[in-house]
Amino acid sequence: MKTHAQVVVIGGGAVGCSALYHLTELGVRDCVLLERDELTAGSTWHAAGNCPNFSTSWNLIKLQRHSTRLYASLAERVGYDINYHITGSIRLAHSPERVDEFRHVVSQAHAQGIEFEMLGPAEIASRHPFLTTDGLLAGLYDPYDGDIDPAQLTQALAKGARDRGAEINRNTKVTAIERTPSGEWLITTDRGAIRAASVINAAGYRGGEIAAMVGEYLPIVTLSHQYLVTEDIPELVARGALRLPLIRDPDVSYYLRQERQGLLLGPYEWQATPHWLDGVPAEFANQLFDDDVGRLESYIEAACARVPILGSVGVKTVINGPIPYAPDGNPLIGPAPGLPGFFHCCAFTFGIVQAGGAGKTIAEWVADGQPEWDMWPLDSRRYLAYANHRFTHAKAVETYQYEYGIGFPAEERAAGRPAKTSPAYQRLKDKGAKFGARGGWERAVYFPEPADPLVPALSFRRPAWHAAVARECRAVAERVAVLDLPGFTKFELTGSEAAPWLDHMVTGSIPRPGRTALNYFCAPSGGIVTEMTITNLGSDRYWLISAAAGERHDEHWLRDHLPAAGSAVRIDNRSAEFGTLIVVGPRSRELLARLTPARLDNEAFPWLAVRTIEIGYTRAIALRVNYVGELGWELHVPVEHVQSIYDLLWEAGESLGIHDYGLYAMDSLRLEKCYRAWKGDLTTEYTPLMASLDRFVKLGKPAGFIGQAALQREAAAGPKERFVPLVVEATDADAAAVSIVYQGSVAVGLVTSGGFGYRIGKSIALAYVHTDLAVPGTALEIEILGTRRRAVVGREPLYDPDNLRLRS
Repeated sequence: MKTHAQVVVIGGGAVGCSALYHLTELGVRDCVLLERDELTAGSTWHAAGNCPNFSTSWNLIKLQRHSTRLYASLAERVGYDINYHITGSIRLAHSPERVDEFRHVVSQAHAQGIEFEMLGPAEIASRHPFLTTDGLLAGLYDPYDGDIDPAQLTQALAKGARDRGAEINRNTKVTAIERTPSGEWLITTDRGAIRAASVINAAGYRGGEIAAMVGEYLPIVTLSHQYLVTEDIPELVARGALRLPLIRDPDVSYYLRQERQGLLLGPYEWQATPHWLDGVPAEFANQLFDDDVGRLESYIEAACARVPILGSVGVKTVINGPIPYAPDGNPLIGPAPGLPGFFHCCAFTFGIVQAGGAGKTIAEWVADGQPEWDMWPLDSRRYLAYANHRFTHAKAVETYQYEYGIGFPAEERAAGRPAKTSPAYQRLKDKGAKFGARGGWERAVYFPEPADPLVPALSFRRPAWHAAVARECRAVAERVAVLDLPGFTKFELTGSEAAPWLDHMVTGSIPRPGRTALNYFCAPSGGIVTEMTITNLGSDRYWLISAAAGERHDEHWLRDHLPAAGSAVRIDNRSAEFGTLIVVGPRSRELLARLTPARLDNEAFPWLAVRTIEIGYTRAIALRVNYVGELGWELHVPVEHVQSIYDLLWEAGESLGIHDYGLYAMDSLRLEKCYRAWKGDLTTEYTPLMASLDRFVKLGKPAGFIGQAALQREAAAGPKERFVPLVVEATDADAAAVSIVYQGSVAVGLVTSGGFGYRIGKSIALAYVHTDLAVPGTALEIEILGTRRRAVVGREPLYDPDNLRLRS
């Protein structure tokens, strides 16, 4: 075994070997893989090997399609035979809601060049002659779906990496990992030690063990998943080499495909079964759990009714093996904060189909510092400290139960909640507020009233909660409303060198004392890493405020770029110390004037100003900004005072018609102002120039900034896409995120946010379109649930274009 390498990959399953393969493809040949047992040990060897392209996530479709394209050519590329059957698949829809989901995904797939098809019952029957279509409304056909032999796939990836110079060490157990004074990683094994500049934790369900060696906790729980394989079925024997398309019946929750001359059935049953809650057994590698077919009985019966030949023969084999789950079922991929050069790429629930794309992503992260695709839904930094073992267990079970659940745009599932609550939580709950979890924090999403409709509760069309949202938007626009918004990420930056350091970090200008400004942090590529509100509190003291979910992500970016030790720059995370109450509406000044002696007029407290004001029994940092486009203030108060100030606001505001509002109303209101959302409208795949944020970019800033050169080149050439608002002629469904924008038959853009604007009374989509089309008045179309709807490019902001209400 080598004693030194540029990169060490820990774990020899499909994902680890793919990471190794893609590293060598990028020219990183000095890399070593360590596997404690044999290649494929863990979850790879017993996997069913299904390879779908389907996902409701735009970038997961990209990731999985990279895998299936790679697998189709891998055997020839590396000279290693692989049994890969591209049979196509049919997903079955029993309900109109499922049909809507399929239509939305088909549109995404078409925009990525994947020829998904919607099928009627007769077409389903023609493609699968043994399937009964009773009760089916439609099907979705994926021509590139199929199944692959996981062991052969892994060995092929390993051979490809070896042929380019990588080293693979089997039966080599990692026992310790530490960072040396030189900054390298020292990985100790039972066969010796090896030093490396970078480490990739691709240890599957042992990923948590490897993370613990470097002092990090990963939210992973192992569940068992069973599938059964039948004896040979005469009807399939008679078909010879002609294979059936794979069937997925998500409304019942199982997959069914041909396995040689029999069938393979795999349910995702409601009785999800966690294992190893006290730790993975030391020697578990190629073993299985005992069969527990009883918990699959109803699913077997349903599948036999749908495909009767399934029940015509006996069961030959039952596989009951371990699969790792993160709380949301997505893998954990990305850098480990505070551990330079250490990366995670583990906890894959669908590791075979995602291995190819994941290997590409993590290899780019290690080699280039940034992957091609923004993979925030998979980022290992997306979970904060609340995602402990209890939370992970609860959410993993729920995720398994809903593995085939419909991916509604707004569904607030209950497991693992409440994890974190504002002091005002019980007040809001007593009022009947409905909550959603954001970054672990319970936030009110809307406030229903008894007369509101109850259905549809969940839908790709406008759900019942739109009645409540309309009411809340009216209160914001006409009177005064308050939003309890716990969990904002808040960093305090201090020191005599804070200003020049911060100036180099952002694309725009640092606000002067007593002022606040929106600013953007870019990667060297020019892509948007994060968006923060920067407030200059004077005396070399700054507040940086960003999204709750981005706390670890943003702190990692800031600390990774701090000047050398000993510099006069300090960052303190104050997120847990302060809560936030948003007070907005034309009567918000009148309300606050009843509670504070501070002057609130435009001369003393203009728009984009910050003041420390006395309110209730404390002092608040008050910012005259908000995310809804009305006169209003953000009040950042010590968390122990949130409830008392909320009560005072309501007591003083009753005569003014005060109303609560929630996140769904806030989202509607921000769409009208064309305010961007982080990791929705703003990702590393878009630059500030593409995002039409030119006014926040000082291209010639003498101090320079990260990404400046890339943005200067882009400005000279002109961005290929631009962010625009679109006013949509919608009916009962608005454009969901990742709806596709068309000009004629050509896809010309992607919707990143959509919804209904109650102040302007119109359906809105925010989208990136080809630059030549980003002209107000340009008529385009958006495909919404399979139907093209006329959409006209607007001029932003759509509401109050001169910001008169904000400045009033």
